[in-house]
Parts: sequence; C-alpha cells; structure tokens
Amino acid sequence: MSGRHLRVRGLVQGVGFRPFVWRLANELGLDGWVRNDGAGVSIAVAGGRLGEFLARLPKEAPPLARIDAIVEEVGEAVVDRGFSILDSLSGAVSTAIGPDAALCPDCIADLCDPAGRRWRYAFTTCTHCGPRYTVSRGIPYDRARTSLSAFPLCPPCAAEYTAPADRRFHAETTCCPDCGPQMRLLDPGGQPLAGDPLAVTLGLLQAGRIVAIKGLGGFHLACDARNAAAVAELRARKQREAKPFAVMGLNPLSLASHAVIDAEAEALLRSTAAPVVLCPKGAAELHGVAPGLAWLGAMLPATPLHLLLWHEAVGRPAGTVWLADESPLLLVMTSANPHGEPLVIGNDEALARLAGIADAYLVHDRDIVVRCDDSVVRPGPTLIRRARGYVPLPIPLAGDGPCVLALGGFLKNTLCLAQGEAAWLSQHIGSLDNVAAIGFLEEMAAHLPTILAARPELIVHDLHPDYPSTHLAQRLAGELGVPALAVGHHHAHIAAVAAEHCIDEPLLGLAIDGVGLGQDGGLWGGELLRVDGAACTRLGHLQTLQLPGGDRAAREPWRMAVAALHAAGLGYRVGGWLLQHYPQHEAGPLLTMLARNLRCPPTSSLGRWFDAAAGLLGRRAEMQYEGQAAMELEGLAATHGPVEALVGGYQVAADGQLLDLSPLVPALLNCREPAFGAALFHATVAAGLAEWIVAAAQREQLATVAVAGGCALNVVLMTALRDHLAAAGLVLLEARQAPPNDGGLALGQAWIGRCHLQAAG
Repeated sequence: MSGRHLRVRGLVQGVGFRPFVWRLANELGLDGWVRNDGAGVSIAVAGGRLGEFLARLPKEAPPLARIDAIVEEVGEAVVDRGFSILDSLSGAVSTAIGPDAALCPDCIADLCDPAGRRWRYAFTTCTHCGPRYTVSRGIPYDRARTSLSAFPLCPPCAAEYTAPADRRFHAETTCCPDCGPQMRLLDPGGQPLAGDPLAVTLGLLQAGRIVAIKGLGGFHLACDARNAAAVAELRARKQREAKPFAVMGLNPLSLASHAVIDAEAEALLRSTAAPVVLCPKGAAELHGVAPGLAWLGAMLPATPLHLLLWHEAVGRPAGTVWLADESPLLLVMTSANPHGEPLVIGNDEALARLAGIADAYLVHDRDIVVRCDDSVVRPGPTLIRRARGYVPLPIPLAGDGPCVLALGGFLKNTLCLAQGEAAWLSQHIGSLDNVAAIGFLEEMAAHLPTILAARPELIVHDLHPDYPSTHLAQRLAGELGVPALAVGHHHAHIAAVAAEHCIDEPLLGLAIDGVGLGQDGGLWGGELLRVDGAACTRLGHLQTLQLPGGDRAAREPWRMAVAALHAAGLGYRVGGWLLQHYPQHEAGPLLTMLARNLRCPPTSSLGRWFDAAAGLLGRRAEMQYEGQAAMELEGLAATHGPVEALVGGYQVAADGQLLDLSPLVPALLNCREPAFGAALFHATVAAGLAEWIVAAAQREQLATVAVAGGCALNVVLMTALRDHLAAAGLVLLEARQAPPNDGGLALGQAWIGRCHLQAAG
C-alpha cells in the first residue's frame, strides 16, 4: 500500500514517542511503521482515519516530548499491513537527545511497592523519567548507544520493553535488580563496606560524616545540613570558605522552615528538570550553609537513589503516603570536585580526586558518559547555571543558517553549536582557571559536534587574546581549516538575548556585569549598545572607576570603596572611614596610587560599583568567591524593602554618553543603616539606568531593550528597572532559556557568528 511519509522534529527520542505513535496508529486501525533516525522520528502511515491521526499526533504526545515540526516528506511511502516499530537508522543529525528527567510518580510507586520487582531498586526508570543525556554516546537514541548497553535485559524486562501497552515499551534505560546496575558503598581505600549500602550511608550522614554519592551527571558531596560541624568540615576539606551550598529535602514542607517556597518555586522544584531553586531564606537558619546571603538553594530528590535515603530514614514504608509528610532529614548536596575543578563522574576517579574529602563513596556500575552539574534557577524563571534537566534541549533560532561553534569566555564557561534552526548550548563547564577545567572544555568541544554530526564553518571566541577558550578556538579553526572570529564580550551578552527571542532587527542593549574586554581594549562592564546582528555600536557607558591594584581590586571591595571616594572628590574622608570599618588597612598607599594613576586601570563596570557600595557600607573588605559582595548587598536590599531613589544620586551627561554614579557616594558614606543604604543604592542605580536607556531609545528610535550580564541576575535591581522601563513604554527582553551571565555568552557568540557569515554572503 502507499501512504504518507511524515517527519517529526524536536525532542522526540528517549521520551516514549515511538510507542505513543504505535499505540495511536493501532487504535485507529492504521498501517505503517515508525522509527528513529538522525533527524528525529520518521513515520509512514496509511489508512482511512489518517486525518484523525494527524490531528491527535501533536496534541497527545508524551509528557517529555517537544514537537518542533511535523512535515510531510516528498513522495509516497510503501507500507505493509499492520503497524510496527522499525530499527533505528543513523544519518545526518538534526534532532536532540532529551535531558535527564526527575523520577516520575509511576516509578516512585514501583520503588515503594514491596510486592513489585523494583522494590527499593535505585535505577528504576521508564520512558517518562530517568537519565538521557548523561548516559548517551550518540544519536539516534537507542540502548546500544547508552551506558545501559552493558546490561542485557532479563526476560521480564525484555517482555516489558517489547510490550506496546507497557510504559517501559522501548524505554532505553529500563532495567531491574536482576539485570541492571548495582550499588556499593566503599571506604576511602575502595573496599566495600558491609551492610545495606543505603542504610549504612544514611547512618554515616547522621553521624556527621561526608559521603560522595554518584548521581545522574556526576557525584555529590553530601552531609547533614543541620549539623554545623559537618558543614564546616565539608567547607574545610573542599576549600570552599563561604560559597553557598544547596540543600536537599524530601518535599517543600520539609524545607519550609528554612526557605520561603512559593507556588512558582515549588513548580520548579517538582518539574522534570528538578533544578536547585534559589528561595528567600525562612526563619530558621542552617548554620554555615549559605552564610551572609538572603537566599537558600533548595532541591528535591530527583533520582531513585536519592529518594531511597529518605525512604530508609522513615523506616521503608510501603506505598507513597509518606512522601507528603515532613521529614527532618536535610542534606547538603554540593558538586563533588576538588576546589575549582570539574565534576567527578567515575568511580575510580572519585576515589582518587576526592581523597581526603569524602569519608565514604556510594557508587554504582552504570557509567556516566557526560558530566553534567545541577542546574540553578531563580523563579522568573531565570537560569543561573544551565545544566542537568535543561541540557541538551536546543534553543530555537529565527531561521536556518550556517553551522557555527562558539567557545564562550573565561568564567562560567559554556560552549554553543548553532546548526540548522537551533542552537545547542552545553552544560556549565566552569571557570577556565585550571588544567582540568580546560580539559573539560576541550572534551565538550569534541563531543558536541560529534554527537550532532556537525562540521562548523566558523569558530567564534571572546576578544580576550589570553583566554584558554580563545586559544582552543584558534587551534580548532586551524585544524578544521575554517576562520576564527573574535567577538566583543558585551556584544555577545546582548546577542544571546536577541538569539533566544528570535530578534532580527536592531535593538538597544544594556550590558551590565563585572569586567570584559571591550572593542577599544578597555575594561567594560556598564555599556549601552546598539546591536544589529554582527554590528555593535557603543552608545555610552558608566563613568569609569579606577581599579587600584588591577585584578586585586575586583577581589577586595574596600579598594573599590576607596576608588569611589576618590572619584567623588572625597579622598580626604578615606582615613576616618577606614578606621571605622577596616582598621587593618591603610589609606596612604592606595590614595597615592589613585592620585598618580599607578596600576589603576579604569573600568566602566557596574559590578565594581556594587563592590564599592558594599565596601562603603562596611559590609566586606575581601571576597571569598566571585560576586559575594554584590550578592550580600542584594540580600540586604531585599530584606529592607523598596525605597525611593536618591534625588541627584546620579548624573546623565548632556550627550547621553555617560552615566555617573559618584553623586551617590556621599549618601552611602554617611549611611548608618546598611540595609537602607543597600536599598537606596539599588533604587538609585535602577532609576539612573532607566533614564539613560529611555533617552538613548528616543535618540536611536528603538523601542526594544535587551538587558544581560551578571548584574541582570540581581532581582532587586531588575524588578525596579523593569517597572521604570514599562512605565516608559519600552519592551524589555531578558534571558530565559540561557543564563544572562557569562554562561550565556557562547549563545550570543554563535548568533553573531551566523550573522557575520550571512552578511558576508
């Protein structure tokens, strides 16, 4: 018989799409076949109720599926009687592997059924949940191309896998205790510890020990979040002085004393992505978990292995009623890696790299193919770190275009491959300040084009000539025989927002962050730009501040405060102010450096103004991690609540090119209440930015504004700025599918690279 040949594109592999098509076709009495291939799912179908099939196909797709397009291929398909699932075909890749998905309710029920085959089995999964990306070696997504290929199905699992009515029909990661991966608990020497691995692990955690636990995309280091001594010990061993930890609880009720979880935050926590969600802190503080911050990173168990720790803690009950009860067990779950290095994924690797950090290792024999850290999200939603649960979901672009590989920046590095009508942004790689992190970038630069069968026509990198990502880009360009393109840091920030919003016309951009190299070789970070594809014009910038001591000033807010006082003509006040807030430091050397402009490079960075404000208010002399001062200042402002902007607290130059924040300095210097000062700073900066933007929009005759950069993660600032711009009638675009910080740079670079190639013809 002849029938219709359909092509379905999108997230349609590893989500139960072929079984869904099979069941729908059989219900409607249609003939034909369905199979995976490199481009998605191919369907040949014939029969009298074909119209109903076509109408229901997009409406009733499985919950994890995302259909981007259904198109009819040219020519008729020859089909036999009946409907079948055919073996997959390889070929040019233009489809996606799904991201790892949190445990579904049906699998939780299996896990908690003492009479079932998967009672307390830590690798229970089906077509609606479980690992995808982190176990996949290639496309099409089939068991043979995953790390489950090492575990042949037993007869009962094989029967489920081939039974169309079963939810494990063609579930590529399905298994059971008889045929699937197994857990072991190891001591620091790699020897198995006696007893049930989960029960012993729970006992160790409750006794204040630190356990490395193998998850989906890598290991976590876990300890009892209520045990301040255990948290302090984890910090000491991991050399993580103050950077916040995430906390895992059984459910929102269990976290309610420590985090304010509204409906939006709960929806994110319970989503299939199951990210770490930043929530305002509750009344009860978990000492040492997120010191000095107003937010707590909350997460729920996303895997059977994690959930079984809570099941063990409540006595292994049958059924699922216990899941709604409050549980006192709260665990710190932080990335298992030595200080600053990539996430640990292998068992032997864990024993070697986590030696001296973990007291025990809860491991299993299912390989992690691709390392992928936890995602971090703020309700909005705004992605702070895009990784597990979101990667490798493609970001749709405005249209087709050439294949471009972009390698990101230095901090919060990611890379991006634009191919066809989508961009694939990699998982969080991290700061490229050590050999291991650079190796991870190189690993992903090889993996992403391979898994997508792509050959880039252009390699894009940051303007900075000394970034490891720049060096790699130039090397890859040479190896592939294609050009390399350097792109401005802040141009890329705005381009990332334009890319995800499918903008193909000029727009105004506000790029606000720490420091990035500008097109003029300067240290930019508070920029008003006009962006039109590959073209970028700097319309204005913040009045520059000097960086006394260069990079050292970016780590020591007291230095930035002195620079701000000097810029405001208040250098004579520095001595008394230092004596009050930072008596361990001397004013003379810094003032001399500033007066003589010695080792004091200028920067237009808004991030450095946040540091200066924190320093002026006496909040912090030195930072223990990037962005600490600004995050603490934001928290102070949030706890105080909104205030009116300071009249005369900023100045916009007559030509609109400069926004000067130094008039705000005297108010901060004389402020006796730090929380009010923090709120005043945020309100005044937002008002100044808004006036600056509105004037530029009128001059340029543009009504759309994109805001990006690390400072765009500041909720207090962005809430006020959003209100100001809405009142002025401007359309504000913000990052939603990629982080607004440097984690989204590669997306913007890839978009600019495409525009560059298209403009060149």
